[in-house]
Amino acid sequence: MSVVTYESKGGIAVITINRPDKANALNEEVAVELRDAWRRFQATDEDRVAILTAAGEKHFSGGADLSAPPEIWSFAPGLGVAVDKPVIAAINGWCVGGAVVLVQFCDLAVMVEGTKFSYPEAKIGFSGGLISSLVPRMPHKIAMEFILVGEEMTAERAYEVGFVNKVVPRADLMPAAMAYAETLAANSPAVMRMLKRHIQDLMPKGAAELYGHGRRQLTELREGADGEEGRAALREKRAPNFTGRKEPWNG
Repeated sequence: MSVVTYESKGGIAVITINRPDKANALNEEVAVELRDAWRRFQATDEDRVAILTAAGEKHFSGGADLSAPPEIWSFAPGLGVAVDKPVIAAINGWCVGGAVVLVQFCDLAVMVEGTKFSYPEAKIGFSGGLISSLVPRMPHKIAMEFILVGEEMTAERAYEVGFVNKVVPRADLMPAAMAYAETLAANSPAVMRMLKRHIQDLMPKGAAELYGHGRRQLTELREGADGEEGRAALREKRAPNFTGRKEPWNG
């Protein structure tokens, strides 16, 4: 069974982390499949907005699988994959560690009442650094308290400080996310993509996020048509025929 599912209907892609028996923990398999899902979403003209959610009711995600933690930057939307279309987080349960990073790179967020965010990395002596990008997305001292003190943040508190747009009963989570998505899907895709690119350029970026952007660009170059052609030309001892073509998910 796929650990990330992709459903498309009416211009809306619903991308679901599907490891409920493992608290939807983020391992390398999730990383690969979620990265593929963002590439599929970015490449298609049909899907204009995506909803990121998770299976089950207890956990949106318990965070990185510490037995084999993946690089979170590599599958965060707009970081590991260039995504310039709207992404909505539908947070169905506890959102821990690296999963908070995924939410911070989404554009809108709806969360089930009574659920919580948690970022315990200062308490366990491990961090990938991307949580620093929370500061431009939340009032500074609230973000610092959440990151450094490590106390849990309720959905209701996250709403108060502007990190989520709506807090709803569990039965209303997907309807609320869908209501946003349907409105966005009816808007001009060209305008939304232009505005999201402008906003991404304006958003302050810390060292870990800049590293992710750099790694993505190098990976795209290596995996792109010119990279393949250059390697083939070396093997075949001929002059390369470069096209400069971008993959559709490169933006």
